[in-house]
Amino acid sequence: MAITKAELVSIVSEKCSFPRQESVQFVEQVFQILKETPEKGEKVKISGFGNFVIREKRPRKGRNLQTGEQMMIPGRKVLKFKPSAILREVVNQDGQSSESG
Repeated sequence: MAITKAELVSIVSEKCSFPRQESVQFVEQVFQILKETPEKGEKVKISGFGNFVIREKRPRKGRNLQTGEQMMIPGRKVLKFKPSAILREVVNQDGQSSESG
């Protein structure tokens, strides 16, 4: 199951006691900032959650699978997410608490 933007708005509204319209604006602004910051080449670091960074992929050789023809795949930018140690620990503790050794 995935959480949608609408569900995120509802959660913010409920947990922060904001009116729904304010929660919509808040969530939209956060996503806008998260989009704009990497576009400027800056890293997004959210303490306790993780880092979003832009990485440059170099051009590389490839081939067209239909024709077998070799070609150059152009370089591009990719957005990578590296979770913090805290987030990794939270994700990986599922199931461990119910196990007794």
